[in-house]
Amino acid sequence: MTHLRKITLEELERRNYSETTTRAYLHAIEDFACYFNRPPDQLGPEEIREFTAHMFHERKLADNTVGQRVAALRFFFTKTLKRSWNIAETPYPKKRIQLPVILSQDEVARLIEAASSPFHHTILMTLYGTGVRRAELTHLKIADIDSQRMVIHVQGGKGRKDRDVMLSPNLLIALREHYRSLRRKPETWLFPGGKWHTADYPISTKVAWYACREAAQRAGIQKPLHPHTLRHCFATHLLEAGTDLRTIQMLLGHNDLKETTVYLHVSQQHLHAAASPLDALATFRNRSQACEAK
Repeated sequence: MTHLRKITLEELERRNYSETTTRAYLHAIEDFACYFNRPPDQLGPEEIREFTAHMFHERKLADNTVGQRVAALRFFFTKTLKRSWNIAETPYPKKRIQLPVILSQDEVARLIEAASSPFHHTILMTLYGTGVRRAELTHLKIADIDSQRMVIHVQGGKGRKDRDVMLSPNLLIALREHYRSLRRKPETWLFPGGKWHTADYPISTKVAWYACREAAQRAGIQKPLHPHTLRHCFATHLLEAGTDLRTIQMLLGHNDLKETTVYLHVSQQHLHAAASPLDALATFRNRSQACEAK
């Protein structure tokens, strides 16, 4: 471990950054240095601008990915090197607002039933039934399942925040069947890793990703789909069923209600609440009256 990496890691740990963010930041700084083949403390704003353009135009990385890497470099220069950071010289990339892909409830049912194994079946049920992130799913513990209160404790979620989510009776039955089916009964992790799921460590996030991809192929679902899609479906279907946005915000663990309002744009209930002004034009109004007369 280099001296700069050690100092950066210490600064991240001092601020209690999550393992995922820490890993992403260290990788971004290393990638930045490798691109110019020079130590990162010998680089500056001009190289950051060039590297940002490279990530967009040559690597074709998404806005959020580039934004996270610029944030990592900002952390390195301001916290590790104690240098100033001029936003005008090195601005954060502007994000495009993209609406999430939403499956209908029938499509979700098809996806879950198309799981390639009972283990994957339970993973998909848990993702949709709780709205947890895939990293949160992998770190669920047996002790997090509270069947007395019918909630699941999500510990150390994004931003190091704990929260409770509902525990569906159907999910509870599935989790109990899942536990009984394991070759070796786990003491800690709800979804243990290893080839036969007998390890003393949890599954990786890739397992949830593969579970979604394989089930989508088997179900013939052509929409882009990954574990976070089921989180979006959880929120949207709750909204369509009449759950208020504030409750959904708490269940998802969003810091800001603005993050949750995106589901207003994809909810069928809200999209269909107002009629199109096209239907109010005399041409179509007369046509509708003529059809009713017949």
